[in-house]
Amino acid sequence: MTIWLGSLSFNPLIFFRYKFSPQEIYNLDETGVTTVQKPGKVISSLGKKQVGASTSQERGELVTLCCAVNASGSHIPPFFIFPRVRMKDCFLNGAPPGSHGIAASSGYMNSDIFVTEYLPFFIKNTRCTKDKPVLLILDNLISHCSLEAVELCRSSGVVLLTLPPHCSHRLQPLDSSVYGPMKTFFYSAVDN
Repeated sequence: MTIWLGSLSFNPLIFFRYKFSPQEIYNLDETGVTTVQKPGKVISSLGKKQVGASTSQERGELVTLCCAVNASGSHIPPFFIFPRVRMKDCFLNGAPPGSHGIAASSGYMNSDIFVTEYLPFFIKNTRCTKDKPVLLILDNLISHCSLEAVELCRSSGVVLLTLPPHCSHRLQPLDSSVYGPMKTFFYSAVDN
């Protein structure tokens, strides 16, 4: 039995064939983090007529953050996509060790960046091979489902599983378990 998930097919027997352990099952997702904070809630005493919070007036830039976390709770270092023409080393000052960043004019993940930059970064950090494969669960974006990406994954020991369209908000564990709290703490730190 084969189930079609977007442009990739998935055989449910894949789990029995490979017998993936929790350390070999990764979930990948991207999110945008703005360089200008959103003002948080302001608490004031009752009856006060003027309550304010300070925030920057500039529009800010949206930096794409791509993370992969495995089922045992460990992760590979984050991958940043900056909306720039040229990458500077100072963009990664204070980033977690092993983080990788690139500059792209759009600032978003596309098929070329996914195949030439992110997948080699993922393969290097997971140390997967054809003899020791890993499962990569990701959403069904067109940038993830290119023929080049599938061929690179097959040759490197990465088994792809894409989530069906319009349900990744329910099935994507990174949104609620990693990105939600991370953005809350980030904006709180910027407000302070």
